[in-house]
Amino acid sequence: MQYYQYCSVLTIAGSDSGGGAGIQADLKTFAALGCYGTSAITAITAQNTLGISDIHVVPPAMVQNQISAVMSDIRPLAVKIGMLPNAETVQAVADVLKKHEPLPIILDPVISSSSGKQLADNEALLAMKELLFPMVTLLTPNLNETTQLTGKHAGNVDDMINAAEALLDLGSQAVLVKGGHLDGLELYNLYADRQGVRKTFAYPFINSLNTHGTGCTLASAIAAYIARGQSITEAIASAGVYVNIAIKEGQNVKTGEGSGPLNHFFKPRKLAKLDF
Repeated sequence: MQYYQYCSVLTIAGSDSGGGAGIQADLKTFAALGCYGTSAITAITAQNTLGISDIHVVPPAMVQNQISAVMSDIRPLAVKIGMLPNAETVQAVADVLKKHEPLPIILDPVISSSSGKQLADNEALLAMKELLFPMVTLLTPNLNETTQLTGKHAGNVDDMINAAEALLDLGSQAVLVKGGHLDGLELYNLYADRQGVRKTFAYPFINSLNTHGTGCTLASAIAAYIARGQSITEAIASAGVYVNIAIKEGQNVKTGEGSGPLNHFFKPRKLAKLDF
């Protein structure tokens, strides 16, 4: 009898009780793209479409134990990292991932929520720069996060290129500066890597209130496509199309009274099977 493995991806992130972002968005994205999702929860948030009312940080040792448990039995083909609330958690994640190199790592440096709630303190940012950025395959900050990480404001594509250069200096192999907060009928994400590749990805602007979890979903989709065998730039292109359609397909859906989620399951794929 022939045996198979599923295409496994690990997310290390916070839990969103409203289901639109964080671990929940990551696992939905993995499933929608035909991957088997595993998780390590770094924090538990009490939130809905209107915002976050409370945060409970999971002890760093427990975060590390979750990752180790997954790695020892269901080794992922890619890792997505989201919310890391403090320096101790960053240290714990870095220490355990070092034992399992090399692995493609997509780091979405979540600093604050779309409603303005602080999700990572300054010590966490410093620890990420020192400990995690040198391990990262792709860093995916939005414009606000890019400014906080580099001190550079990005108001157009040229600014995004300069900011990407500064981000590369922090140690990651490649960066994707997300321009979703730019004004205009087209939105741009800017890719840059250490080999000198610079590539702009353009998407039509969709007027929708339901964009909660867009950053989490994009990073998770990139990780999923890499796990399925695509190159980084191929995965970014595929993930961008997926997210854009997910926003459009969820545009007219009312979920709660605030910013609702994307429609992750507009066209789900079957679980990918790999030869054992």
